[in-house]
Amino acid sequence: MTDSGSPLSPAFPLPDAGPGDTAPGDAPSADAASTEAASTAPSLPTSLPTSLAPSLALTLTLTLALALALSSHGSNALAQSASPGATIELDPVTVRDSAGVEHRFTVTPAAVTRLDAAEVPAGEAAPTLVEALKLAPGVVIQDFFGGNDQPRIQLRGSGLQQNPAERGLLVLQDGMPVNRADGAYIVGLAAPGQAEAIEVFRGAASNRLGAAVLGGAFNFISPSGATAPGGRLAAGVGSFGRRELAARYGIDGEVVDGLIQLEHSGQDGFRDYNDSRRTSLGGNLSLGTGKANTRVFLRHTDLAFDVAGPLTWTTLRAAPRRNHGGPVVIGGVATEPGPNVLRDRPYRDASQTLAGVRTTIEEAGHLIDAGFSLARTDDSFAFPISAGLRNTVGNDANLTLRYARLAGAALPLFETGLSYAVGSADRDYFHNLGGAPGPAFGRNRLRADTLSLFAGANLPVGRFTVSPQLAWLRAGRENADRWTDPTRPTVAWNPASPTTALPAGAVPTVATDYDHHYSGLSPSLALSWEPAEGQFAWVSLARGHEPPTHDDLIGTIGGTPNSGPGRPAPGNPAQPAAVFATPDLKAQRADTIEAGWRSAAGRLAWDATVYHSRLRNELLSLRDPSGATLASVNADRTRHSGLELGLATALTPRLDGRLAWTWQAFRFDDDPVRGNNQIAGAPRHLVNLALDWRTTDSLTLGTQLRWVPSRTPVDNMNTVYSRPYALLNLAADYAISRDWAIHARLANVFDKRYAASTLVLDQASAAQAAYIPGQGRSIYVGTRLSF
Repeated sequence: MTDSGSPLSPAFPLPDAGPGDTAPGDAPSADAASTEAASTAPSLPTSLPTSLAPSLALTLTLTLALALALSSHGSNALAQSASPGATIELDPVTVRDSAGVEHRFTVTPAAVTRLDAAEVPAGEAAPTLVEALKLAPGVVIQDFFGGNDQPRIQLRGSGLQQNPAERGLLVLQDGMPVNRADGAYIVGLAAPGQAEAIEVFRGAASNRLGAAVLGGAFNFISPSGATAPGGRLAAGVGSFGRRELAARYGIDGEVVDGLIQLEHSGQDGFRDYNDSRRTSLGGNLSLGTGKANTRVFLRHTDLAFDVAGPLTWTTLRAAPRRNHGGPVVIGGVATEPGPNVLRDRPYRDASQTLAGVRTTIEEAGHLIDAGFSLARTDDSFAFPISAGLRNTVGNDANLTLRYARLAGAALPLFETGLSYAVGSADRDYFHNLGGAPGPAFGRNRLRADTLSLFAGANLPVGRFTVSPQLAWLRAGRENADRWTDPTRPTVAWNPASPTTALPAGAVPTVATDYDHHYSGLSPSLALSWEPAEGQFAWVSLARGHEPPTHDDLIGTIGGTPNSGPGRPAPGNPAQPAAVFATPDLKAQRADTIEAGWRSAAGRLAWDATVYHSRLRNELLSLRDPSGATLASVNADRTRHSGLELGLATALTPRLDGRLAWTWQAFRFDDDPVRGNNQIAGAPRHLVNLALDWRTTDSLTLGTQLRWVPSRTPVDNMNTVYSRPYALLNLAADYAISRDWAIHARLANVFDKRYAASTLVLDQASAAQAAYIPGQGRSIYVGTRLSF
């Protein structure tokens, strides 16, 4: 298998088979065993106290007991998927019916994509999200620090402006949320190499999953002992100290099957301060008894990486492997604003343990799907000194329940569901002194609960199908300020001598407590049509709601590249200054019209979706010209439009091609400050093109082009832009035998110097450190063995 996720089948394996103008550097003018998240919740408390955090043994006991109770209802195993009406009967010999799952995605009147094992790259032992999802239309992923860190990932712009991105997507593991109860997530915890399929739901398509987001959802489906029996080992090494090891072993039994898998990846990094590592260990048991199929799963992931910060455009072009040393004071004036990475040593160190159980029961055309999961997350994030060090430890519980009336059709005649998430976390704030915790200045108890109800139908009317849906969302966000001192300490370095500490200070304590509640209806109506075999067209109108997360509702402010949050201005050190901002934010809302056309005709297949959204109260996470955080705000009106196109073709019996093109135009709508400017951070075009040539039955050669053909605004005022770029990758995959293969890849063949992403600012300056350099030319060699 090559770098582009090859080899391809002739049918496309998407749902069907499957006015400033200053550019940087210029003079400024100024499976089958997944599931869905669709819900249940009897009466529950609105928070999950830390004291209730279960031990691992207790969690497994509870989940296994529930699994056995549900499975005893009813000798073929049944599998689960997040597609509508997603129960599949597993033949004891052919342990997958992927055509059934793919057909459901084909005839779903929404923007959905399913990447099965043939499209999830198997060349690398531990592929990154960029490698795994680059050929999924509508998915925009930008490297942020390199390695398995915190790539900026967005669907239709939701969460785009966060640094790092922690909102706007629902991330599922085997159908159960990885997100915290307030909707926040740590994208670096995802291990796409451990998935045998990835399901993507864009926009309103995720409403039926209980998603309280506007962007959409990802469901990472783990293999089971039935779908992946036997063992598999993979290992690889590459440039910049890249090292990877992955192993799994599955046992397929008549009633019970099990699988365990391990993945470890690490990298010294392209840049001077750029180390990263991730280790994930997990497994699952699947029990099939009569008409029920249950999966019990457990996964623990450790993630750590250095936050190699932004560079100025001049430095990126001249020395992209460097890290910024903070503002340079010339004649008493600070130039080249940006964080002092070499002094502050920012990093992130996070871990999560997720345990859960899901059961699907089908009988006489009735389907019941239930799930329960518990997660514990420990997240230590050292930002540059301007934001401090944030340590969050919390627990979350998720319950889901869904009922569907299948009626013999590909989609259910009727379905309804409920999803409920509840959680609490202790969050402590410290000043960042050289990468170590300095004086504490904040202590909070955060609570969140999110409830979503859904009901929908698919009603045939002649040659058409009418699909009305209605979702209702209720969310609570509560913060209890537990800081008891009358003042909060402040710290600072001398701007003229950035390693010389200034005298410590203090500012009066201002309480940060809040208790916010959000609710809203999300109706939708779709009309679909199958004019001929292999053709499917649809149009829909939908509304979506997304409440803010705690990271939107409370944030540190008042810092600079040389001082911590709340430091008073040097000109008036006696004046009180704010340490935290707790804006009273509204939920963002979107009304979206979209249309799609999927087709598989001969050697050509495509999946095209066009959409236009009118948003109210879009959540913007702002930064000042130095890169320091400001309070989040609601924009008044914004517009998001886009085209998401996937193409696949068999050019010859041995040459396959694939294209994923995402066009997006995100703008303010007569904003009093920003007019009709582009919203910062969103590349207007993203093109990924892949070709795979099976030269022999054993050797496949591949090439892949990643192209951003137009400049991307760095700030909402549209005064500074990141330049276009194009990258070429080459790959080769050689099967020594049926069970043993080697893989090689040459990335960024021409050693292009480019900005893989940028900070997202409200107002930027041309000389600002705002550009994240992409990785230079690199080589990767790996091998995989099945037994």
